Amino acid sequence: MASLELSQKELDERIAILTRWRSLLQQQRDKFSEYLKVLEKQQISIEEENPEKIMAYTEIEQQVLSSITNLRKVILPLEKMYTTKNAKVNDEKIPKLQIELDNLQKKVIVQNEKNRELLKAHMNQIRSQLQSIKNPYRNARSVYASQNAPTSSIVDIMV
Repeated sequence: MASLELSQKELDERIAILTRWRSLLQQQRDKFSEYLKVLEKQQISIEEENPEKIMAYTEIEQQVLSSITNLRKVILPLEKMYTTKNAKVNDEKIPKLQIELDNLQKKVIVQNEKNRELLKAHMNQIRSQLQSIKNPYRNARSVYASQNAPTSSIVDIMV
């Protein structure tokens, strides 16, 4: 006859898993908040057309995304451990944290898409400006230029 009572060791184990899972979810929520702030500052830099700041925020963005990915790798096994043990220990903070995480993820996706669209618009504007520039010296003869030297006629910008 299997005992329905949990031993103290099993109960402690379940509580430890739950506590660790909750703390990792909180860390992930904090990282998503940080990521959202970085994206908002990046948007301001895009609007100001400040390439140095855009690059800096892009590097910070990569670091934050890397830490979120690493946290996710730890959270998933803990969540599976918790659900497979069918823990009777209830923690009302977990569902709230998961809802907050879902909301933050949605905000991050929207902000990220907005930044991408702004960057595309700025790149298209720069391309059109470059295409409208006329080189007054294109066909002019120069004493310094070799008669056989090729002249450039296209500027290529990669996104």
